[in-house]
Amino acid sequence: MYVQIVFAVKYRKALLSPTIRPTIFSYMGGILSELGHKPIIINGFVDHVHVFIGLNPSMSLSDTVHRIKRSSSLFINKNRLCKVRFQWQVGYGAFSYSHSQISFVHKYIENQERHHSKLTFKDEYKEFLEKYEINYDERFLFNPPE
Repeated sequence: MYVQIVFAVKYRKALLSPTIRPTIFSYMGGILSELGHKPIIINGFVDHVHVFIGLNPSMSLSDTVHRIKRSSSLFINKNRLCKVRFQWQVGYGAFSYSHSQISFVHKYIENQERHHSKLTFKDEYKEFLEKYEINYDERFLFNPPE
């Protein structure tokens, strides 16, 4: 199964500068490989990340996301990649794809910088939820309980 995982920086703060993103995304790829997943592409923008993987069926998605977020935030803080304490926001979105959609999703994730010159993360995320017909309550969508 191919899954795109999307999650945000806590309070959607613009902490993922272009200079630190490659280091963080490479680190995340290493975590995924160690967990037996197949990292396809990891990219994002200043306030969120898209992680596209071939999912290892022996590990749950929620455990995978927990490990990525925990390990990467520890890595970011230990190496002082941000000037302030870094945290990921609670929650994530996960969207599955067929093998025939891999190149489309790869291109979409690859072009995050250009994509977000026209669209905010909030609007992008709502488009995903609507496309996948996922019901949501706007009150809790971007302000989850901590």
